[in-house]
Amino acid sequence: MDTGTAILLVGLVVVALLGVALFALFSRLRGVEGTRANSAELFAQIETESLRLRSAAQSDADDVRAAARREAEDLRTKAAADAADVKARAAAEAEKARERADEATAELREQRADLDRREQRLVEREERVTADTQSLEERLREVEAQAAELAVRTEELTALEAERRAVLERTAQLTAEQAKAELIAAVEDEAKRAAVVRVRDIEKDANENGQARAREIITLAIQRLASEQTAESVVSVLHLPGDEMKGRIIGREGRNIRAFEQVTGVNLIIDDTPEAVLLSCFDPVRREVARLTLEELVLDGRIHPHRIEEQYEKSKAEVEALCVRAGEDALVEVGVTDMHPDLVALLGRLRYRTSYGQNVLKHLIESAHLAGMMAGELGLDVKLTKRCALLHDIGKALTHEVDGSHALIGAEIARRYGENDDVVHAIEAHHNEVELRTVEAVLTQAADAISGGRPGARRESLEAYVKRLERLEEISMSHEGVEKVFAMQAGREVRVMVLPDVVDDIQAQVLARDIAKQVEEELTYPGQIRITVVRESRSTEFAR
Repeated sequence: MDTGTAILLVGLVVVALLGVALFALFSRLRGVEGTRANSAELFAQIETESLRLRSAAQSDADDVRAAARREAEDLRTKAAADAADVKARAAAEAEKARERADEATAELREQRADLDRREQRLVEREERVTADTQSLEERLREVEAQAAELAVRTEELTALEAERRAVLERTAQLTAEQAKAELIAAVEDEAKRAAVVRVRDIEKDANENGQARAREIITLAIQRLASEQTAESVVSVLHLPGDEMKGRIIGREGRNIRAFEQVTGVNLIIDDTPEAVLLSCFDPVRREVARLTLEELVLDGRIHPHRIEEQYEKSKAEVEALCVRAGEDALVEVGVTDMHPDLVALLGRLRYRTSYGQNVLKHLIESAHLAGMMAGELGLDVKLTKRCALLHDIGKALTHEVDGSHALIGAEIARRYGENDDVVHAIEAHHNEVELRTVEAVLTQAADAISGGRPGARRESLEAYVKRLERLEEISMSHEGVEKVFAMQAGREVRVMVLPDVVDDIQAQVLARDIAKQVEEELTYPGQIRITVVRESRSTEFAR
């Protein structure tokens, strides 16, 4: 804002103030225009007010002029500072531009020098390539000359070879083809002999190391497995709240006990044992169903034939559910998945079955762990091997319902429910009804033998176990011509070594049959025992 504009504004303000004052005075005059006596006083007041307003306006105008001057001075000072700042920035930018120009100039000089060096290297490389090309051309001419010379010498050698062959044929009275055939036959014979020697050494080394490795794997697997000893019985004991309950179980003229035994198929023995009755049955599943039935009847207190039948059906369904749960628990413990539900139910039924006092389901779980550990040591498929061992005795769940060996029955069941061919083969071959074809089948058979033959696994004391093995060896050694006897696989197999000059092949077969018959007559044992008679003849010569 310049000074003229400020003065104009001050004048306008003064005029406005004068107008307002005059308007106030005129208004006051209209209110008192009837009083002429005070007119002189009013004019005096107007004069005084006018003077005061003029003085105030003059003072305001002076203040405005001073403010305008100060503002103009500030603007000039700020403009001078801005001009100086602009000059400084311009100088700095110019300096930066000069520096960038210097850097660009230096970079251009560097690039030009680099280009000069590259051009010099290219010139030198071209000179070397030219020299190498000339050298290669000279070498090529030399090689061509040598090739021509070699061709000439080759023709000479061919002629000499033909002449030498003709001389040899005349001397040996053989053609080249005949001599070659004799040489090849001699080399083949020598190679075959060397191969036989090599194969024999490899087989010997493999047998020695294989036996040691097998013993190590089986020992480690047995040591790692911690399984409880089992001793099942064919009798279950049910405790009663009081002896008066025995009379209610018997019923009037024994009708309740007869109905119970007829429905459940279990013998109910009520003797002098205080507050207890015995349930006797060779089938552990039926015995468990009967035990649950009688337990519920005792708790309910109502015991009569119709109630027995109702509770029997409920207990039977409960045992089936427990079987399924036991099968699922076994799968979880072993780590096997994706099995048909019917196969799981059959596996769970083995929870209530025993084999010579050993719980079959625990035996399968133990065998699966053993086979898995041995498979892990050998680098095989652990899950597949565990599956084979877990299912190898599945046929025992139906052996009283289907005729035939439990191994073949189990293989048919597994095949029907979509199991792998390797699993089916391991099941059917674990008692040698079928020849072993896979490593998994061999490990399944080994795990079965270890689990069933270890001391404490079946209802047989260690002392009886040792005596049975000693008696097996004594029976075999008592026959003529026997040199050594070894009881193997926890007494499941007996190896009989005979003298080859005393016992021939036919007598060996007769000897095996005689030993097996004597073992059947004298010993009591679980499963079956294989008698193997080995007749080995050796021929030894010395090269001097």
